[in-house]
Amino acid sequence: MFRSKECIAMLLAGGQGSRLGVLTRDIAKPAVPFGGKYRIIDFTLSNCINSGIDTVGVLTQYQPHELNAYIGNGRSWDLDRMHGGVSILPPYMRGKAGEWYKGTANAIYQNLPFIERYNPRYVLVLGGDHIYKMDYAAMLEQHIETQADCTIAVIDVPLEEACRFGIMNTRPDGTIEAFEEKPKIPKSTKASMGIYIFNWDKLRMYLERDERDIESANDFGKNIIPMMLNSGERLIAYGFRGYWKDVGTIESLWDANMDMLRLDSGFDLDDPMWKIYSRNPAEHPHYIGPHAEIRSSMVTEGSEIYGQVDDSIISFGVHVGEGAVIDHCVIMPGAHIADGAVVRYAIIGENTWIGNQAVVGAAAEPGHAPRITVVGGGIRVGPEAKVEAGAMIEADYASVG
Repeated sequence: MFRSKECIAMLLAGGQGSRLGVLTRDIAKPAVPFGGKYRIIDFTLSNCINSGIDTVGVLTQYQPHELNAYIGNGRSWDLDRMHGGVSILPPYMRGKAGEWYKGTANAIYQNLPFIERYNPRYVLVLGGDHIYKMDYAAMLEQHIETQADCTIAVIDVPLEEACRFGIMNTRPDGTIEAFEEKPKIPKSTKASMGIYIFNWDKLRMYLERDERDIESANDFGKNIIPMMLNSGERLIAYGFRGYWKDVGTIESLWDANMDMLRLDSGFDLDDPMWKIYSRNPAEHPHYIGPHAEIRSSMVTEGSEIYGQVDDSIISFGVHVGEGAVIDHCVIMPGAHIADGAVVRYAIIGENTWIGNQAVVGAAAEPGHAPRITVVGGGIRVGPEAKVEAGAMIEADYASVG
C-alpha cells in the first residue's frame, strides 16, 4: 500500500486528434511538436510539477508509442519518483478481453485501482492538448476553501466561439447552476477548460454510477458533470485569466506557435519561476550562414540557416538552404528545406524534405484569414513542386506546375 497523497493528477492523453489531420497520423496529439523545442504535453506535465503535484497518471490510447517513449520515466519534468512520479496507463486486458477507453470518464473509471493505491483526498483531471501555464495549487486551495465537490476551471471566450466548449452559468458566488456541452446557442461566455478537481469519494461514486448506465457516453462534460449538478452537488467555477489555447485544429496550432513571436499575446515562456520543461536531444548550437536573414523568429539549437526566415518557428535539427524563404511557418524537428524553396504560412512535419525551388503555401490575401498548408512528417515534396495554400499533403508529392 502506497502512502496517501493529498492530490494526484490524471492526464487524459489518448485522443486521436483527427482535426490535426496528417500531423496525428502516427502519433497522439499530446506528442505533436510545438514551439521549436517542446511537445504539447510538456505544458501540462510542467504545470503539475510546478504546482507541487508529483503523482501523475497519463492515460494513453491512440498511437501511444512515441508519447510513451517521450515521457519515459519522467525525469525531464522531475517526475521520476519512488513514491508517485509519472505512470503510463494504457487500456489493459481484463479477464479474457481488453477494452478501449470508451470516453473520458470511462478512462478514469478503468484506472480506479491506480488512484486507490494513493488514496487521495482530491483528484485533478486534465487534458493533454492545451497550451497554457496554470497553478493547480491555487485552484486546489479554492476548492478546499469553498468546500466544493467539484471545481471546474473556466475561461471567458468570445460568444461566437462559445459553441466549441462546455458552457456554464454561474451565480455571483461562483457556484455553477447550469452546464451545457457545446451548446448550439450559447447563453454564456464562461467556457470549461477541461480541468477538474474532484473530491475523490464523490468522483468514485459518480464514475461507478455512470458505468452502470448503458446509455451513457461515459464523458465528463456530457455525463458526469450534469449528473452531479442534477444530484445537488456543490460545483464551483475557478476563473483563469492567463494565456490558454486549445490546439485541436490546424489553425489554432499554427496560431499558438505564432503567439510565441507576438510580444502582446500574453504567452510568456521566459519565466524562471515557472519553467516549461521538455525532453530534447543534445544538439549543437544553431548555425546562421553568412548570407542568412532572420527576422522576428525563434531558431532552436541544432538547426542550420542559410536562407531567409521571417516570423517563423524553427525546431531543432532543421536545415534551411541557400536562397530558401520561410515566412510565417512552423518547421518541426528534422525538416530539410532545400535551396531556393519558398514556404509560406505552413506547418511542415518532422523529418520532411522540401525539394529545391519547390513552392509550398502562400501568403494570406488582403482582408482574409491565412489558409495554412500542412505537409505531414517524413514526406518528400519534389523539386519545383507547387503545393497550393490550405492543402494537406499526406504522401510524397512531386506535382509540378
